Amino acid sequence: QVQLLESGGGSVQAGGSLRLSCVASGFTYTQYSMAWFRQAPGKEREGVAALWIGGGSSVYADSVKGRFTISQDNTNKKKTLYLQMDTLKPEDTGVYYCAADFAMSAIDALIAHRFPEFRHWGQGTQVNVSS
Repeated sequence: QVQLLESGGGSVQAGGSLRLSCVASGFTYTQYSMAWFRQAPGKEREGVAALWIGGGSSVYADSVKGRFTISQDNTNKKKTLYLQMDTLKPEDTGVYYCAADFAMSAIDALIAHRFPEFRHWGQGTQVNVSS
């Protein structure tokens, strides 16, 4: 059973930084897609950044380009996805979700610089940025 466990959320002032982590387990794929999404109060969930694990292609929302970096670390038998968030703004506030998918269509979407559809989701971690 696929499990995604996020951590690293918290409260920070505008201009500060946070690093989110997502530990993935329950699968043995070596090529797959993972992403970070967020949902602000009263708004729809939106893609923040996505990454082709094993291939390297990535996609970022325009609102976070140059400020956020998605990366992964598969050493020590743990699959961990990170989101380094710098120069945070109050509009970055929301619940951040980790997502994964193992379909080739998801990888194809990343190669085409589009956010794929994801079928596996974590529970989310709250990020609050104050002005």
